[in-house]
Amino acid sequence: MSSNKPLSEILDTAIAREEGAYFFYLDLIERAENKEAKETLNFIAEEEKKHRRFLVDYKNGKKGSTELAMATPIDYKIAEHLDEVDPDKPLTSTDIYLIAAHREKRSNQFYTELAGMHSDPEIKNMLLKMASEELKHKEKMEYLYSNTAFAQTAGG
Repeated sequence: MSSNKPLSEILDTAIAREEGAYFFYLDLIERAENKEAKETLNFIAEEEKKHRRFLVDYKNGKKGSTELAMATPIDYKIAEHLDEVDPDKPLTSTDIYLIAAHREKRSNQFYTELAGMHSDPEIKNMLLKMASEELKHKEKMEYLYSNTAFAQTAGG
């Protein structure tokens, strides 16, 4: 993606990515067997809908009530050290959380790279906020992955 693209084109691409993420999570919900995994995926799907709404509002010049806050999530970097799971095989909860963590990692990279292409501080800030949102999702998925894959036992 080039920084020469008009902002509306960039936003259209981002909106399409958020829509794709929403449907991706709906598909995972259908495949999840664990109630907690389904609830978490539903939460993340709803977050992706909010992101889409934010981007659409931003594109339409509405920047007030839907403004995102910059967060400082923790990046556990689990997805960076584990291979992606084949999404076509039967999935456990840990598989689902790892698949989602990888997807959120890519989304964070997408927005971070876009932000690096822009000198306009308002656009750069908006894109960095979106990157931060995706990193918050990755943090949640990696936390759930680690607590599911390495559950605490009574012995410590």
